[in-house]
Amino acid sequence: MSKINHLEAWLAQEDLIRKTMDAGPGPGVATAQQIAGKTGLEVMQALLRGELPYAHIAQTLDFTLIEVSHGHATFQGTPGQAHLNPMGTVHGGWFATLLDSALGCAVHTRMTPGLAYTTAELSVNMVRALTPKVSRVRAQGRVIHCGRQLATAEGRLIGPDGTLYAHATTTCLVFPLAPQ
Repeated sequence: MSKINHLEAWLAQEDLIRKTMDAGPGPGVATAQQIAGKTGLEVMQALLRGELPYAHIAQTLDFTLIEVSHGHATFQGTPGQAHLNPMGTVHGGWFATLLDSALGCAVHTRMTPGLAYTTAELSVNMVRALTPKVSRVRAQGRVIHCGRQLATAEGRLIGPDGTLYAHATTTCLVFPLAPQ
């Protein structure tokens, strides 16, 4: 598939998901009652169906959840003028936030009911500058290990032509949710 066909497919998928998610509660925070008894994968799937609110930061930084499965999560982002550093390339914090979201949500898909996680360590290696000339990128996260106390994941930030812009790893702390 050519770069243009990949980009067209990415844009069509993004449009459908954004419409679905925006038809639901929009940005916000899920209540304890909304997630009670659900696995992390069920929560992430409910986000994609527009049944639960999605994170405000996705709107702020112009990225969205695209796909989830057991141990995997993909986010798609639009690098724009608001994300540029003074040199005219996308700020490393935008790379890191998009990758942290994909890595963390991949870990989230492995949580059983009553468990949560938080990022303890994030390592990002930017290998190529990114400008708004690249209209979309995808952060793909994959769990490497998920135990009772720690989870690790790895991810890549790629363009529609397969160009690698960054890769990352994370270590997450796994803990029980406090009773509500």
